[in-house]
Amino acid sequence: MKMHLMIMNNNELYNNENKQRKINNEMINNAMKERRKTVHMKERGDHMVEQINVLVVDDSAFMRKVISDMLTKDPHIHVVGTARNGKEALTKRVSLAPDVITLDVEMPVMDGISTLKQLMKHDPIPVVMISSLTKEGALQTLLAMELGAVDFVAKTSGAISLDLHVIEKEIVQKVKLASQANLMNNTSKRHIQQMPSNRPFVIKHSTSSNKKVIAIGTSTGGPKALKEVLTNLPKEIDAPIVIVQHMPSGFTQSLAQRLDTLSHIDVKEAASGDILRNGTAYIAPGGSHMEIMKTGQAYSIHLHKGDMRRGHRPSVDVLFESLAKFPDLQKIAVIMTGMGSDGKAGLEKLKETGLCFSLAESVRTSVVYGMPKAAIEAQLIDEISDLDNISDHIMRQLNHFR
Repeated sequence: MKMHLMIMNNNELYNNENKQRKINNEMINNAMKERRKTVHMKERGDHMVEQINVLVVDDSAFMRKVISDMLTKDPHIHVVGTARNGKEALTKRVSLAPDVITLDVEMPVMDGISTLKQLMKHDPIPVVMISSLTKEGALQTLLAMELGAVDFVAKTSGAISLDLHVIEKEIVQKVKLASQANLMNNTSKRHIQQMPSNRPFVIKHSTSSNKKVIAIGTSTGGPKALKEVLTNLPKEIDAPIVIVQHMPSGFTQSLAQRLDTLSHIDVKEAASGDILRNGTAYIAPGGSHMEIMKTGQAYSIHLHKGDMRRGHRPSVDVLFESLAKFPDLQKIAVIMTGMGSDGKAGLEKLKETGLCFSLAESVRTSVVYGMPKAAIEAQLIDEISDLDNISDHIMRQLNHFR
C-alpha cells in the first residue's frame, strides 16, 4: 500500500513538474509575442519613428559590424544586439525579443540551420538568412527556406565579404519585409519528406487537340510554396509547368535540383530551346527572363537578358505575356506568395485572350500577400486557395479542360 502511494505521489510530482514547465514555456513565449506586438518608437531629429528591432547573428565580428551599420542607417531599424553563433542567438532571442533575426548559415557551435529549427519550433520569428554563393551555401539556404526562413541575402564574395555594401539596399529591404511576414504556416509538425505518396488524382487525358500549360509566379516565400505544390502533382500530369521564382543567379539551379529529388514530376532549371513536355516543371534561371515560343507544333523556352520589369529578371509578367500570344493554348495561371505586383499585368493579357483559369494563394497562407493581393484586387482571379489546396485545384481544372 505504501509503495503504491509512493508511486502515485511520484507520478503526481512528475506530472505537476511537467505542467509547470509547460506553463513557464508558455509564459516566456507569450511575453516575447507581446513584446514584439509593441510598436517600438525612437526619436530621430524632431520626430518619432516606428522601429523594427533586429538581432544580427554571424560568427565574424567584421560581418556583424558591417551588417549592423547598414541596418542602423535606416531610421526604421534598430539593432538590439548581435550574436556570434546559434547558441548565443537562442539566448538573446529570449532576452532581447527582436522582431527580425538576420542569420548566417555557416557558424561554429550551432550552425544556421540548427538554429533556425529551434527558432521555428515553438514561436516562429521572421528570419533573413545570410548565405554564401557557393553550391553548398545555396543548398543550405534552400533548406532554410523550407524550414521557415522568410528570405535570404547572398554574400557577395565569400564568408567575409569586404564589398557587402553593394547589397546594402537589398538587406535593408528584406529585413523590413520580413518584419511584416505571415508565419502562421511554420509549425514543427511539418517535415521535409522524400518522395511523398501521390494523392488519389484521377487523370483525364483530353481528347482535344488543344495543348495545356500551367504557369506559376512567386517571390518571397516561394521556395517553400513551390515545394508544397509541385510535390503533390502526379507524374502523369497532362501539362508542362513553367515557373518564375524571383531568385538570384546561382540559386535557381539548386532549387530545381532540390525540388526534383522531392517530386514525382521532373523539375529542371530552364534552358533556351527546351521543348515543353508534360510532367516536367521548368524554373526560369535567376537573371534571365523566360518566354514561351512555338516551334512547329511544339512549344519551347526562350531565355534572354532583357530589361528588368518592376525590378525583376526573371519576371512573371514577361512569362505570362508570352503565353498570351497563343489563344488556343489552355492555360492555368497561378500567383503565389510574394512582394509587389509582378504577374498582374501579364495576367491581364492572359485574360484578354481567353482560355485562362487563374488561381491565387490566400492571405491566410501567403508569407507576403503582395502579388496575390494585386491580382485579386484587379479582379483577375477565378479562385483563391490556401497553399495546401493549390495542387488539388490545378488538377481539377486540368480535368475540366476539353
